[in-house]
Amino acid sequence: MNNSTKTLLNGIFKENPTFALVLGMCPTLATTTSAVNGMSMGLATMFVLVCSNVVISLLKNLIPDKVRIPAFIVVIATFVTIVEMLMKAYTPAIYDVLGLFIPLIVVNCIVLGRAEAFAAKNSVGMSALDGIGMGLGFTLSLTVIGIIRELLGTGACFGLNIYPDNYGMLLFVLAPGAFIVLGLLMGLFQKYVKK
Repeated sequence: MNNSTKTLLNGIFKENPTFALVLGMCPTLATTTSAVNGMSMGLATMFVLVCSNVVISLLKNLIPDKVRIPAFIVVIATFVTIVEMLMKAYTPAIYDVLGLFIPLIVVNCIVLGRAEAFAAKNSVGMSALDGIGMGLGFTLSLTVIGIIRELLGTGACFGLNIYPDNYGMLLFVLAPGAFIVLGLLMGLFQKYVKK
């Protein structure tokens, strides 16, 4: 397996932001009430990850060490603003649901951590692959959590009714359900995937 493939798969398996590194818990728990919400939040974060990694990798030699972190935050905030404006314009229903959690991508540990740990030390291509891998890992995690919570809570999956909603368990749409599903998935991930 070459370096590019390892970098890409790293975020999905070995260093999965949600199940292995336990980063980004606020959006993970708050936005995964449905599969669409989880996937949308993951894709928005992936866009910011990829774009900020590329720009930071390009500018790494121009940014002085004293202002490195503030410079990274400005780059990240720029892409969060872009994704927020795009969501407001083209997917207002999803934007209304995710609301406050879109601007909070700026302070998401995953994005700033990857900028500091990877993009500031590697080439543009590898930084882009790292952003894609970490973004895919985060998106898949949020989508799986959203699918399980939506299915158990409302009897639907991606808005399609699987069984009558009066058999759904409200607990899984609420905050305790997020903790239960996350805990069980983290345990399964640790047992079967991350050996």
